[in-house]
Amino acid sequence: MAKIIVQDTNITIINHNGDDYISLTDLARHKSDKPNAVIANWMRNRNTIEYLGVWEQLYNPGFKPTGFEGFRIQAGLNAFTLSPKKWIEATNAIGIVSKSGRYGGTYAHKGNIRDYATINELICLSNMENLNAVFIEQGMTQSERLVKLNQIAIHQMSVLESGNNDRKSLR
Repeated sequence: MAKIIVQDTNITIINHNGDDYISLTDLARHKSDKPNAVIANWMRNRNTIEYLGVWEQLYNPGFKPTGFEGFRIQAGLNAFTLSPKKWIEATNAIGIVSKSGRYGGTYAHKGNIRDYATINELICLSNMENLNAVFIEQGMTQSERLVKLNQIAIHQMSVLESGNNDRKSLR
């Protein structure tokens, strides 16, 4: 178990199944003396659930998408609640670990997508970052940007991955 210090806050890092996980509980404790409530509010957010679902689909071959879809549909409703343990059990998630007892808490695997991306994914990601900056400058809302960037990314990846060698050059 290691610790890092972020803005004068000790953040625990554990090793779980050979991978490092950072303590979300320690991060949440920086904002509130009730870190479990902070994490619960974060986990019931639609954007969080969609992010966690995409991450799991990319990195977890045992991920259960049906559990994810159920949560995604309910996300944002006033009566909806989601704990890390419930997420893990319903989706077979590996990106979040929930531990009880000493050194207990919620931990997340914070891998950098760029470390595992293909060249085509890196090209698309770079384009999305640039377009996002343009869309912000144009005054688009976060939800509008998300929809537009998702559409563009899907199109760009389909073109990049098509293997179509009949593309014409701009000579």
